[in-house]
Amino acid sequence: MNGLLPSPETLAALVKIGLLVGGLMTAAAYLVLVERWIAAWVQDRRGPNRVGVPLTKIRLFGLGQPLADGLKIILKEDFTPSHVDKVLYNAAPLVLLAASLAIFAAIPFGSVLPPLGIEGLPDPVPFLVAPGLDVGVLWVFALSSIAVYGVLLGGWASNNKYGFLGGLRSSAQLVAYEIPLGLGLLGVVLAAGSLKLDVIMNHQAETGLWFAFAQPLGFVVFLIASFAEAARLPFDLPEAEQELVGGYHTEYAGIKLLLFLVSEFLHMVTAAFLIVIMFLGGWHLWGVTGSSQEVTWLGAGLRFGILSAKIFAVILFFMVVRWSWPRFRFDQLMNLAWKVMLPLGLLNLVVVATIEEFRPRLEATLGPGLTSGIAIGLPWLIFFGGWAAAGLLTPSGTDNRPIRRPGPFDSEHDIESTADAADQQHPELVEA
Repeated sequence: MNGLLPSPETLAALVKIGLLVGGLMTAAAYLVLVERWIAAWVQDRRGPNRVGVPLTKIRLFGLGQPLADGLKIILKEDFTPSHVDKVLYNAAPLVLLAASLAIFAAIPFGSVLPPLGIEGLPDPVPFLVAPGLDVGVLWVFALSSIAVYGVLLGGWASNNKYGFLGGLRSSAQLVAYEIPLGLGLLGVVLAAGSLKLDVIMNHQAETGLWFAFAQPLGFVVFLIASFAEAARLPFDLPEAEQELVGGYHTEYAGIKLLLFLVSEFLHMVTAAFLIVIMFLGGWHLWGVTGSSQEVTWLGAGLRFGILSAKIFAVILFFMVVRWSWPRFRFDQLMNLAWKVMLPLGLLNLVVVATIEEFRPRLEATLGPGLTSGIAIGLPWLIFFGGWAAAGLLTPSGTDNRPIRRPGPFDSEHDIESTADAADQQHPELVEA
């Protein structure tokens, strides 16, 4: 009978998955409420503050708003238009949501737990659903790329010109910014010497130097690309609901639209996790957490709290930027990706690879202290020089003047203006 029961390791994995999915869905619902508060604060107005305990006058600062919104959208009619491809139409939001949730299997939520002494469980127990995954960075990058398929499926299956063009526009943006996103990650992988996210965090804790300070150019490139990958303002061209009928989910409503919107929000949460883990030290904080893998319950809770606080701060930064900056034009968006982000990402990768290649020889010749100074100072020099060069060589990336280029119908206007000029020169022909 005992042979039919799952092993302790399997039970631990199932508990982690349940906590992960439940926590992410709850966090997504209440982070939407936080974003609406931030929007109200930025725009100097009142946010959602009325919904509280049903049938009472207790408002609880509007904390019941996510429950009311979720109940409303779940009870809406699940309408499927007759002209859509029903199989792909229903599969698109599920593909996007499954990929958004599966990413978190490789993302650590802290350091480790103290030894529990349970037979069949590793000691110490890591804050990670899939601790044996040696290619965590590749796992995250591959699954985040699957978002393109969900967007394309939704736009194509809608059989609607707005959905189709929205899917093309969105997929072009996601594909363009995946390249600088990967280049920003590669510099960190080279410096840490591992594809495991927990090892990258431990490396920053052991050295005391976060990669945001060691690779500032890679950090800024990754941060900007994360905004575009998560379709957040000023890069939310996949929807742009103020200017367009809609994006790739024009034909979606009810629970299917909710799955799309939750997936997009989880992309922002994933980006915040990666920014903190890869560049901001993860759970490490100088003089507070230490760097040892042997921790007490208090130390484990402290590391989890510091990681969560950093992630929440980055999410708040995403929200403030959304309600503070205007949207880019699509040509500016693509120019920024191919003419600015891609060259700067390649420059950062070459500099980091060069430093790591010659670091042992420099340490043997100049000593560890001077070598560390060069390894930190050179990326900062490249950071300021690269951004100055990008600003001088590609000014059109932020130029909001009207585009004065001949359009497809300008030849007709030229013909009409030429005919009008001829009529003015020879009025007798017009009278005849």
